[in-house]
Parts: sequence; C-alpha cells; structure tokens
Amino acid sequence: MDKPAVVQKEKKDSTLEKIKELEEQISKTKYNKKTQHAIGLYKAQVAKLKEKQRARSKGKKGEGYAVRKTGDGTVVLLGFPSVGKSTLLNALTNADSPVGTYAFTTLTVIPGILNYKYAKIQVLDVPGVVRGAAAGTGRGKEVLAVIRNADLILFLIDVFHPEHFDVLKKEVYDADVRINQKFPDVKIIKTARGGINIGTTVRLTKIGKKTAEDILKEFKINNANVVIREDINADQMIDVIEGNKAYLPAIVVLNKIDMVGKEELNNIKNKIKPDLCVSAEKNIGVEDLKELIYKKLKIIRIYLKEFNKKADMEEPLIMWQGCTLKDLCLKLHKDFVDKFKFAKVWGHSSKFPGQKIVKLDHVLQDKDIVELRMN
Repeated sequence: MDKPAVVQKEKKDSTLEKIKELEEQISKTKYNKKTQHAIGLYKAQVAKLKEKQRARSKGKKGEGYAVRKTGDGTVVLLGFPSVGKSTLLNALTNADSPVGTYAFTTLTVIPGILNYKYAKIQVLDVPGVVRGAAAGTGRGKEVLAVIRNADLILFLIDVFHPEHFDVLKKEVYDADVRINQKFPDVKIIKTARGGINIGTTVRLTKIGKKTAEDILKEFKINNANVVIREDINADQMIDVIEGNKAYLPAIVVLNKIDMVGKEELNNIKNKIKPDLCVSAEKNIGVEDLKELIYKKLKIIRIYLKEFNKKADMEEPLIMWQGCTLKDLCLKLHKDFVDKFKFAKVWGHSSKFPGQKIVKLDHVLQDKDIVELRMN
C-alpha cells in the first residue's frame, strides 16, 4: 500500500534539510589537509542524498522537452530570462523566435539552424533558467534535461548581471553536467573480496588514499581494485563512482555590451572572463561567435574523391576532430566498413600525397581528401 502523501512529503523535506545542513557544513569548513577527509565524506553523503531524491522523482511527467537532434551538432543557449537568447538565436540562425523585453518570452524550445562553413549546426533557444532550476524551480528540470543531450552549452550573460554566471554554473553542476572537463582518468573494478586496493600513477595533492577509500565505502563499495591516473579531487572521485555525469564543452558569452562604457565592460570582463563579448541586438561580435561555436564543436571538413576523378572541393563532408576512416565509412553507409579495402589520402594526416592506407583506425584531419576503395 502506498504511504500517505503527507509522510512522503515529510521524507522529501527531511532529505532536502539534510542536504542543506551538509552543504552549509561544507561551506563553513575551511579546506586544508586536516579537513580534506571530512569534507570529502560530507560531499559523498550529499551526493547519495541527492541520488535518493532523484530516484523518488523519477517517472514524473514534465521532466524534459521533446527535441529532435539534427544537423552536425547541437548548441543550447542557456541564460536567465530576458538575457537576449531569442535575439541571439535570430542573429545566428534562420529561426523566428519571439522577442520581448519582458521575462519568460520563450515558453518552449525554439530550434534554429546555423549554416557555417558547410556545417549545419542546431541552435536551441530554451526557456530562461533561474536560481533553483536543478531542484525544479520554474521549468528548470525540463531545460536542464535538454542540455544533457546537447554537444555544446552557450552561457549567455547579461552585461548588467555578471553574477548570474555563478548561479548558472551551479545549476548545471547540480544537474550532473560537467563543463569543459573530461571523465576523470580513474578505473574502478569491483571484486568479491580483498578490500579496497588503490594504486596511483601520479602524486595525489587534492585527495588522500584514505579519503578515496572512505568515499568508496560510503557508496557501499567495500571490495575493489582502483587505479587513479590523474590528480583528482573528492568531487571527481564521486563523479566516477556515480558514473551518471555528462561532460560537455561550454563557452561564455557576455551580451548587451553596447549598453555600457569601455571601463565598466573591462571590469565586468575581469569578473567572469567571457570567451566573447557581443551585442545580439546590434549584431556586434555575432560572426566571431559563429567561428567560436564551429571551433568549440571541433568540426572538420573532409573532401571526397572518386577513383580517376577530381575531388569534390565544393561541398565537404562534415566530421569531427579525432574521427577515423571507420567513422567516415559509417557516416557514408553502414555497409562501407565491411566492404572497405583501402583508402588513398591527401592532406595533413597523410605522410605523402595519395598515401595508401589499409587500416580503418587512421585518424583524419581538417581538409583531408579521401578516396575510398571497396571490395
């Protein structure tokens, strides 16, 4: 039999209260070698309580917008209401997003396509995020659910409210998204017995082995072989254990710069260190932003060539940095991998023009010309 709603609400409130108490304890504790261990355990306890809270809310309706990914990459415009996301979307793409001078103009996700250097990049204008979004304030959970499926986050900050950036970073972090980070180089193999054995290939300066071991035990991992190849902190150790984080690149853009003087702008830039300053309304810096988005998505162009014919240099195939011949074959046709015989490659990834390459793991580079030969 289901428990009464009042009891369930009390449990939920109790969990939130415990989280709040622990977070206050963490914020009040000065971080040093003596407190490192205690802070690490507090953070592990907070992570477990938040996971319990998420588990309770699973299955509820309204946890996300239905957005179909399309194009060569997806960028989400994230910012507080009235920061100018709709205006920027219209400046970047062919979208027709409603623009107003009042908050919450955007009530659904508005998609647009940025056509740049032959790449078709999907840009999503989502409803404005406010403080407490990750906990469900406003439409926060729905918006942050869209972010996890994106390829790039664009933080749009109002020049008059640079303090919003720290709030947005926290909301994104609380939504289990890690910006401009890679998955920590840590391997955990659970075992049946033998306790916890931790090996390292680097000197650990942010977390001790004892702290790492106790964090594992907090998550009921009592037997495991662990190899740490990176100088991680307690938060990263918890992220590895939970294994549910999204790692995404992000750029920070300061908007409405036409509305402040040079000195004030420099002071604001020193506070938040934006990647770019723009005025979406006046179309200042928009072309530079297109180039920055393109680079941050790590897009490369591959030109295809047929046997005994000139390469098609008019329209490249859009790929990504680090892609291989196998990736290229899969993008062209699912059967091409099995039928692959060899490829001839001209460009930066080849040792000489027209190099014959028989291995599918060959890594391609921007503006390579590729001639595929099939069986």
